[in-house]
Amino acid sequence: MAFVPRARHGGTMSGAGTGGSDTAAVISLRGAALSYGERVVWRDLDLDVRPGEFLAVLGPNGAGKTSFVRALLGRQPLSAGELTVLGRPPRDAARHLGYVPQQAELSAQAMVRARDLVRFGIDGHRFGPRVRTGAVRRRVDEILASVGASAYADVPLGLLSGGERQRVRIGQALATDPRILLCDEPLLSLDLHHQQAVTELVDARRRSHGTAVVFVTHEINPVLGLVDRVLYLARGGHRVGTPEEVLTSHALSQLYGTQVDVVRVHGRVVVVGAPDGTAAPPHHPHDADRAHALHETDGVRP
Repeated sequence: MAFVPRARHGGTMSGAGTGGSDTAAVISLRGAALSYGERVVWRDLDLDVRPGEFLAVLGPNGAGKTSFVRALLGRQPLSAGELTVLGRPPRDAARHLGYVPQQAELSAQAMVRARDLVRFGIDGHRFGPRVRTGAVRRRVDEILASVGASAYADVPLGLLSGGERQRVRIGQALATDPRILLCDEPLLSLDLHHQQAVTELVDARRRSHGTAVVFVTHEINPVLGLVDRVLYLARGGHRVGTPEEVLTSHALSQLYGTQVDVVRVHGRVVVVGAPDGTAAPPHHPHDADRAHALHETDGVRP
């Protein structure tokens, strides 16, 4: 039985990550741990990610979310345990991965055109001058069209908005036709409109090609309806499960070792009381207080 993403068919999945599906995992971790010196970031992580699955990686700053992505890319070795990507060491699978990094300073790329960045995703791994073939140009144009970036294909990145740049970066990540798409905080500094546009692009790819998605984010709400499972990292520990299993007061209180309230306000998840930040910060400055009041007075539970 193939893996069936929860977001596509409306029901929770069964067996993913536990060997219950016959579909081979594209990412597999067993007893995985990551430490920096004596500081344990996370450990004893067992996880399988299957084709077409949308995994959200949540947790406060310093919990090891970006380090998790770096490990999948083969850029960060584990301290213990095993990790395979597409059945091989991560570095050996790199050509099958698409990577959307955090938004960064544009000093080195400010004058690079959108189409050039996408083309780099196609042949940037090659040494020597790039051959300008019609087939490559057409492929670049197709990718730009697929992410809605055709109108600014020849505009330097430094002149694009944050949302426009993220569209182009997703295009670059898709240029190699990846089997796994790794997104590291792709929603940072984007307004709600562009957050929705970015998440729809990522979801469209996994729906059309069965691409597995690992989506690191501080804000769960823009992707909540798409997520099959959550990996929540905190205090050297972790929780893995569906959003309904992980994003609860009981589960997060156990993970943090202190009382954490998880409530839903107008269909949005609000985490209140998590040390060192939250997985789903409210958009409005008064939402957290309102959510906490609801929890105390009305007994609202997720």
